[in-house]
Amino acid sequence: MEPLARLPVFLALEGKRAIVVGAGAATAWKAELLSAAGARVDVYTLEPSDELLGLAASAPRGPVSILARAYAASDFDGAAVAVGAIEDSAEALRFAAAARAAKIPVNVVDRPELCDFTFGAIVNRSPLVVGISTDGASPVFGQAIRAKLEALIPRGFSRWAQAADAWRPKVRALALPFRARRRFWELFAARAIARPDATPTLPDLDALLAHAHGGDQTTGSVILVGAGPGDPELLTLRAVRALQSADVILIDDLVAPELLDFARREAKKLMVGKTGHQPSCRQEEINALMISLAKAGRQVVRLKGGDPGVFARAGEEIAACRAAGIAVEVIPGVTAAQAAASRLGVSLTHRHHARRLQYITGHGVAGHLPDIDWNSLADPSATTVVYMPKRTLGDIAAAAIAHGLDPATPAVVVADATRAAETVVRGTIGDIASRVEAHTLAGPALMMIGWVLALQAAVASEDGRADTMSSRDRVVGGAIKLRRGTSNAQSR
Repeated sequence: MEPLARLPVFLALEGKRAIVVGAGAATAWKAELLSAAGARVDVYTLEPSDELLGLAASAPRGPVSILARAYAASDFDGAAVAVGAIEDSAEALRFAAAARAAKIPVNVVDRPELCDFTFGAIVNRSPLVVGISTDGASPVFGQAIRAKLEALIPRGFSRWAQAADAWRPKVRALALPFRARRRFWELFAARAIARPDATPTLPDLDALLAHAHGGDQTTGSVILVGAGPGDPELLTLRAVRALQSADVILIDDLVAPELLDFARREAKKLMVGKTGHQPSCRQEEINALMISLAKAGRQVVRLKGGDPGVFARAGEEIAACRAAGIAVEVIPGVTAAQAAASRLGVSLTHRHHARRLQYITGHGVAGHLPDIDWNSLADPSATTVVYMPKRTLGDIAAAAIAHGLDPATPAVVVADATRAAETVVRGTIGDIASRVEAHTLAGPALMMIGWVLALQAAVASEDGRADTMSSRDRVVGGAIKLRRGTSNAQSR
């Protein structure tokens, strides 16, 4: 165990007496917290605020009494805790000393050196309660962490925590062996995390007990989860919850390792990625593994880079699960095109320069040039995103130009979008292949083609983000001006 600045302890205050001394918003807030915990709160203040008076009239749980006088030493008798919101340093010191003389734990607001305990920031899913402490170093930092946890922890967990409290005596009365009892609560937690918005019922209890007793094995499920382009902060909340409920995680080659920090520690992690033109798992093997694990009762997460539905073979995996009678769910992710566009600061569907957005694959089933509608790629009013184009990039560019795409059309290749190793190569469809050859692009890459990219190139040149302001950049800018001034896009 690493050293702790404070020992996190949760006090049982229901029906116990708490003393609060002071005035203002801090006094009312601390009195409200103590009342919410069930304490009988006595507030000593010579100038009760409207907020305090309103709290006394409508306390959240335990009663709040306002005593319009200064506190006395005898007032500490029988109290469980004492809290002071006192600005004067000498008076704050006297209050802390009086509480300690009565052997009462004391908290003095904003004075951690006088505190036996601190409140911290709270995430309330009572009876599930999360407390966050910075030992008084930065309460604002604690509140920022609380805000993140508020978004991550479903409000429905409150119902599951209430069910745990109600069911615990029933489980204890069954006198289950330790292993079965442990298994019951593991299954309970997994079900709560997988179905946070559901209301737990007695049939849930019966099913969990039957499974914990070693009854019929319950069939698991498969969730296809979009891991996004790599930046962990682009993972969706639903994806995080799926990772936290998984028994087994099957990991794509394109998934950033940092994303596994969100996974349940006990979950088994298996690499099943398919690496182009290298030894790797066959799709049939991945399908069989998913199905066998689910049939064994496991909650399986298939973690896929980007979005599962965009060039990720999700259709084959969904069909295999359904054919085997396995429940399957898809959680979308941020696809690489969106990530790359956001990093470039470009709109792929700018209304003045693009009437259509199309995603195409950079290679066919055998890894060669794909069979696509080349005329659609040559459409000057379209923005085209080519996924996985590194091996066929030159052939794609040549075929597009041969079918009428202007060689001056802007093209950008982005590798490792949103990751630390992100690389951006700018050019035109006529020279992008030679420009890419000058770089080593190890990670996943895509190519974007279209006149919307010229706007980004011009901005990048102005603020110094472009490599150079080449003649190509100037030609691109001129072409845009000419196209804006004509009614026929082909007149460029």
